[in-house]
Amino acid sequence: MRVYNFSPGPSALPLSVLEKAGAEIADANGTGQSAMEMSHRSKDFKPIIEKTEALLRELMGIPGNYKVLFLQGGASLQFSMIPLNLAAADISI
Repeated sequence: MRVYNFSPGPSALPLSVLEKAGAEIADANGTGQSAMEMSHRSKDFKPIIEKTEALLRELMGIPGNYKVLFLQGGASLQFSMIPLNLAAADISI
C-alpha cells in the first residue's frame, strides 16, 4: 500500500514517475551522471530543460511571448518577487 502525504509541500507522485527517477538517479539518459550532477549549461542538460519547459507551457497554457524561469528559493523567493514586480521601474535594488 502506498502512503499519500496531503500536508503542505510536495504532492504524491505516481509510482511510475518515482521508478523512472530512481532508474535515472545515477545515469540520466545514458550520460553516466545524474541530472543533479551535470552543469545546467551542458549539452546533456539542454534537452532536459527544453522538454521540461515545453511540457510546462503545454500544461499551464503559457504563451510563447512569456519567459519561463526555473528558480530556486521556494515560497520565500515568491513572496519577495511580488513586491519587486509591483515596484516602480525606476527603483534600483
